Amino acid sequence: MSIDQAVLRFAGFMTLLSAVLVWLVSPWFLLLTAFVGLNMIQASYTRFCPAAMIFKALGLKAGCAFE
Repeated sequence: MSIDQAVLRFAGFMTLLSAVLVWLVSPWFLLLTAFVGLNMIQASYTRFCPAAMIFKALGLKAGCAFE
């Protein structure tokens, strides 16, 4: 698995998790959804993604987006 795939899977998981938490716990978890979305937008412009840095440190191979 590449860093790109891991970042996309992590973002998808966090989005789904926040949807479940909104449904089961509190609508305030929509802030988590907003954070994930905003982080994805800024990463597309700056190519800076903390999750990608963590996955790189864990030894995943680089993809074309986060080298």
